[in-house]
Amino acid sequence: MHVDLNADMGESFGPWNMGDDAALLETVTSANIACGAHAGDPDVMATTMGIALEKGVGVGSHPGLPDLQGFGRRRIQMPLASLQNSIRCQVGATLGMAAALGANVRHIKLHGALGNMTSEDEEMARACYEAALSAHPDSILVVLAATAQERAARSLGARFACEIFADRAYNDDATLVDRRLPGAVIHDADLAGKRMVEMVKAQAIITDSGKRIETPIDTICCHGDTPEAVEIAASVRRTLEAEGIAVKTFEGRTGSSGTGVSLTR
Repeated sequence: MHVDLNADMGESFGPWNMGDDAALLETVTSANIACGAHAGDPDVMATTMGIALEKGVGVGSHPGLPDLQGFGRRRIQMPLASLQNSIRCQVGATLGMAAALGANVRHIKLHGALGNMTSEDEEMARACYEAALSAHPDSILVVLAATAQERAARSLGARFACEIFADRAYNDDATLVDRRLPGAVIHDADLAGKRMVEMVKAQAIITDSGKRIETPIDTICCHGDTPEAVEIAASVRRTLEAEGIAVKTFEGRTGSSGTGVSLTR
């Protein structure tokens, strides 16, 4: 059994620092790098991508809503065509920087409020993924497992990887508990590690109520912007490996409905 460990990063801006990307890149196997819309800038993108390349960490594009002040976590309504163009520009920026550095962009993962909105709205998810794939047809879509994101990826016949979160609590429909609610964000590194082992072994999301939602699990996300991010990522990897679960970069899966077929098995 194996699973990928990813983190959102490259989210600093100018002199303002967000997270410890260099430390996270010692632990994770995939990096979701901000593209300048919700966070990040060209220098930060280049630095983060360069370290990921040096460490052999899979590079991904992390587009979000164009909302620097809100860090892409405010729900903003945009015409779908405008949102699609924003995503194309963000993915294009990632591809351009990667080409300059000699890196390969393996995957695309939607950020923050955009990720939450598309986990609830299949039409919106499909529009975002169509835009992303029009810019980078060979990309693997990292989707919130068992949500509208996964259904949209399947409907497009795209390669995708099913993701769960080490540091977030779950609703019974497999969406994430609103950050504004108590207990929505998990800060205990030991608890995060134990939860991930339980879910990966069960191949199921375990919600706050105890409900189990069966799903393939290809990758685990540790958010890079919390004070405990490095500690949580290290705990998750250490606990998984102690239970005999290998941590390595995902290859993606395909499937139009039901259970997808992993390309690693």
